Amino acid sequence: VQLQASGGGLAQAGGSLRLSCAGSGSIFRLIIMGWYRQAPEKGRELVASVTYSGNTNYADSVKGRFTISRDNAKNTVYLQMNSLKPEDTAVYYCKASLGPRHYWGQGTLVTVSS
Repeated sequence: VQLQASGGGLAQAGGSLRLSCAGSGSIFRLIIMGWYRQAPEKGRELVASVTYSGNTNYADSVKGRFTISRDNAKNTVYLQMNSLKPEDTAVYYCKASLGPRHYWGQGTLVTVSS
């Protein structure tokens, strides 16, 4: 499984960005997809995840502001980020999990200015 993330950039506080992660492979619909982020000098943390059937999970810090979704026909998972805060600044990574195997995309930088 190969993953290609895109959509990062600069936003002002209160603004929005949408990240995309395109995956390869016909098993995409069987994979749990997640977005993680890593801020400077901090560990990587889960932001949101979505199962192949559409069940979602969010970090408390983004609940009500971020929405994860997936389009299995396009092998793509999205992260819609609204009401952005400076503390959302981080490198965002997508991750695919299939059983014990995990695959990471390259990171995409999100910078939120106050």
